[in-house]
Amino acid sequence: MIKMIINEQSSGRISSFEMTGHADFAEHGKDLVCAGASAVSFGAVNAIIALTGITPDIDMGSDGGYLKVVLPETEKDTEIQLIVRAMIVSLQTIEQDYGQHINLIFKR
Repeated sequence: MIKMIINEQSSGRISSFEMTGHADFAEHGKDLVCAGASAVSFGAVNAIIALTGITPDIDMGSDGGYLKVVLPETEKDTEIQLIVRAMIVSLQTIEQDYGQHINLIFKR
């Protein structure tokens, strides 16, 4: 199962997110849950960098199955938060249909 842990401050600001595990929906190379979750999360990170010029602190596992992103608080925070919120909505959409393979966890 993919677990996406989203760290949210009491103000509602997302400070980081961490994705671990594998969906195990289908065999490697044919797993749409994994592909969807990866595309959404990596797309959000790429969008943050491309659209704001801010590069978050990124840690990735060498064999896949791990991504941690720490979001710095900058003058571009409003834009970064919007991108991350859009990522969360997309992941929640995947979770609605494939909840046995992906789980979003909010830590406040």
